[in-house]
Amino acid sequence: MATALPARVRLTAGFSRRYTAGVREFEIEAKNLRGVLREMDRLYPGLGERLEEETTVAIDGVLHEVGYFQPIPEGSEVFFIPKLEGG
Repeated sequence: MATALPARVRLTAGFSRRYTAGVREFEIEAKNLRGVLREMDRLYPGLGERLEEETTVAIDGVLHEVGYFQPIPEGSEVFFIPKLEGG
């Protein structure tokens, strides 16, 4: 039986400096965005909440509002982008 391809999860340089000691790329196996957030929180306690509050997510180049059940296809690229503050 073939092994599922994990998603490639990426953070911006600034975000990774603040929260993951500079680590920018992770391989995460998850069926949906909630699973990605949970795994990131397991690796770096508190990070899941920061990602929810401070970022927008792009899955394979398509922007999404953070929706817990947004599916993550095998081998996808998930990129967390800091939200722009408007004024």
